[in-house]
Amino acid sequence: MSTVKRVAIVGGTHGNERTGVQLIKKFELCPDYVRRSSFSTQVLLANPQAVAAGLRYIDRDLNRSFERDRLQNQTLTSYEDRRAKEISQVLGSDSSAPVDVILDMHSTTSNSGLTLIIDEENVFTLQLATYLQQIHSSVKIYSTSCSGRKQDALRSIARFGFCLEIGPVAQNVLNADLFQKTETLIHIILDYLEQYNRNEVTLLDRSLTLYRYLEAIDYPRNEYGEIQAMIHPQLQFNDYEALHPGDAMFLTFEGETISYSGTSVVYPVFINEAAYYEKGIAMCLTKKAQVIV
Repeated sequence: MSTVKRVAIVGGTHGNERTGVQLIKKFELCPDYVRRSSFSTQVLLANPQAVAAGLRYIDRDLNRSFERDRLQNQTLTSYEDRRAKEISQVLGSDSSAPVDVILDMHSTTSNSGLTLIIDEENVFTLQLATYLQQIHSSVKIYSTSCSGRKQDALRSIARFGFCLEIGPVAQNVLNADLFQKTETLIHIILDYLEQYNRNEVTLLDRSLTLYRYLEAIDYPRNEYGEIQAMIHPQLQFNDYEALHPGDAMFLTFEGETISYSGTSVVYPVFINEAAYYEKGIAMCLTKKAQVIV
């Protein structure tokens, strides 16, 4: 890509993640905060009905509603399906002014810290991730390129889409420290894109640490689908920490420890994420990797 021409900053894709919601409202009132000279920036509150209700979504997860076939299916009329079509017509490739980059702000109840989710490991994406980690060393890069997930997230309608996941913070709660850190990351990314357009990007270190998705792990369940164990206290809040074969993973309600039965070291992320209970996900396992960009 020669230059970035249009950028969209999105919040409230999930209505109960207030950090992104409040930042969008701030940027709407003070657009100079996100304005850069070499590209246009627009902000979007993605799911206003869910925001008003304080719910993750009204009918279905908006961030699972952007698959191409779904967007083209006119028989799907749920609120989020209609909203996805509206957003795609404004930001997507079929719009009159498609955006090049989407920055979608999310928050999580897991101890993810500052996480940038990337869906592809192309040069543009890896260079941005490397720059972000170089400026802010605590940023973790989570790659879902091998997850097998369809391109159904809101960020997928742009040529380059990024998700910021910041936590831990409870649903419908604001945390001032994480609010400020999220805003700081947005500004760092916008500044990077400005430098990219001017061919002024300098990577002092081309080594990038990232965590590649391996698999999602569900909670132990009985034959009725009822959860039979919790995240073990030794694993709780240990996102991005090494989990070795035999380490404690779950604790049953009777007090029995269930250990990790894999044969290699993995790095769990999104441990005990509240929103993932309905998806049957207790955590996602990743492999830590070093990439030279």
